[in-house]
Amino acid sequence: MTKTILYITLLVILAVGVYFFVFKQNDSLFSTKEANFTIQDTADIGKIFLAQNNGESVTLERTAKGWILNGKYPALASTTKMLLSTLAEQTATAPIPEKAHNNVIRGMAGTNIKVEVYDKRGKQMRVFYVGGEAQHNSTYMLMDGASTAYFVSIQGFSGYLTPRYPTDWRDWRDRTVFSIPPEEFKSFSITYKNEPLNSFSMNMEKEHATVTGDPAITNNKPLNTHRVNSFIKFMQNVYCEGYINNLPGTREVINDSNKKCTIDVAGKNSSQHIEVYWMLKDKRSKNLLTPMANHPNEYDADRYFALINNNKDTIIIQRGTFEKIFRSCYEFFTPDEEQ
Repeated sequence: MTKTILYITLLVILAVGVYFFVFKQNDSLFSTKEANFTIQDTADIGKIFLAQNNGESVTLERTAKGWILNGKYPALASTTKMLLSTLAEQTATAPIPEKAHNNVIRGMAGTNIKVEVYDKRGKQMRVFYVGGEAQHNSTYMLMDGASTAYFVSIQGFSGYLTPRYPTDWRDWRDRTVFSIPPEEFKSFSITYKNEPLNSFSMNMEKEHATVTGDPAITNNKPLNTHRVNSFIKFMQNVYCEGYINNLPGTREVINDSNKKCTIDVAGKNSSQHIEVYWMLKDKRSKNLLTPMANHPNEYDADRYFALINNNKDTIIIQRGTFEKIFRSCYEFFTPDEEQ
């Protein structure tokens, strides 16, 4: 009986020892500042700075009008939301093993993304470095000033986190070309370079819209107000595929010879002038092998170049988005039952 009690006592002591020296030690390890990559209260974040060794950097600031990129552009909502959720969910899972640690640090020294996070009052919340892909769907990360790097991941997420910290401004800039609610619509015009009969302008006069075009199309024909009202709704949430500013050779292929049309749209609080140009076919063009009806065969059937913001920005737009805007004058003077 005495021996049994002694064995039980030893087992209890051993269990307690294992708990304190193993589990408690690990708890302490991950409660340190060196492993604290999680920012749960993202609503208190006021500014984020991301920088890469190649010189690319972006600054995001929270304002009353939303997140602003580099002090002048609205930030892309989806990318901003992704970054904030990453900061809230990413967790250190283990320190880098000692045998591999130095190699990881050397790798991160050559290629890393520096992340600085500040609260709404300008106080620094975190500064850490994001490395590359590690094992088991994790990412190498190192807190600024720390001696140990960690594996960091998001529970349930398959992949690594580095792509969620882009430093190219084009990945962050909002892609809205224009967005005018129907109640704020004032005017629209489209001038096709080689199709003058299809060109038209639309103006809101008091509470009714008028459409002006070639007299051969508009004279003595009733305006289809249903189509006009539907068209005005198309002025909301018009986006581009992306920005290609400073891409070598782009401006050389954008010239008057391949202009498709010019668009001017205005609302009560904003306006936009757009120059649209045909894009030459490439390997991704759907009409590379199969010509598209009523479409110049040498040009891409799905994408166009465009200049916006007083020609300061060069963008790519998609036919799927803009075909609802590339309308013709006669369509507004044709009954609904006719195509």
